[in-house]
Amino acid sequence: MTVVVDVINLEYSGEAGFGLAVRTVWAMLRALGFLFLMREVRFGRLTARPFGLILTVTTIFASARLVQPRAEDLLPPWPVIAGLLVVAVLCVAVSWQLFRSPAIEAHLTRRAPRRPIPPWALTARVAALSYSALLFVPCLVALGSLFDTPRRPPEIAVPLVISWFVLAMLVGFVAGVISFVTLFGHVWARVMLAMVSVFVLVVQPVLCWLLLGVDGLLRDGVPLVLAALLCLYGLARSRAAVSA
Repeated sequence: MTVVVDVINLEYSGEAGFGLAVRTVWAMLRALGFLFLMREVRFGRLTARPFGLILTVTTIFASARLVQPRAEDLLPPWPVIAGLLVVAVLCVAVSWQLFRSPAIEAHLTRRAPRRPIPPWALTARVAALSYSALLFVPCLVALGSLFDTPRRPPEIAVPLVISWFVLAMLVGFVAGVISFVTLFGHVWARVMLAMVSVFVLVVQPVLCWLLLGVDGLLRDGVPLVLAALLCLYGLARSRAAVSA
């Protein structure tokens, strides 16, 4: 369904460009994410819940960032609105089933883990693992804008895009390693992951605003802000369990 909605958005888009192509491909790749989620649920892995939560929330934003109003209209065509509503309802239904279904609850907890890990610590790890992708997508959009009509002079825009790309790679590596260490209850790792989360929480919106404008800030900045807030919330909720 997500692929169908993304194709509809692309069909009704008034102006196709590199940025729209990047966002469309990224949105379509999320269909593979739902297949992976099905596999996680099937094998009864506890990561299914946090992964499903991140996937559903960011999928709604991934589809919404493709929505473009028609010229001189406040709203996009009705098929686009209908498709976005369907995706939102399905994503909410998936999250509801993951967290509220007694059958899924029993299936995911039927086997005791080798080492007890607080569920919110897993949530923080999954949220941190999404940082790299959520940084790369707007970075690629900004890269495409350099060859069209950049919002900033080239002497400013080019270093910012390069720094953004390097930042995405570094954050992906650092967040992946540190978030794994946090599962073992190390306080220093939790502090470092919180610092990384606060860092991307501030830097990503600024870069989006500078290179992509207010539209890019809403389309590409908000998803990472939500992921970072979820990671920080997961760290806070799991602190008591780790201390115990």
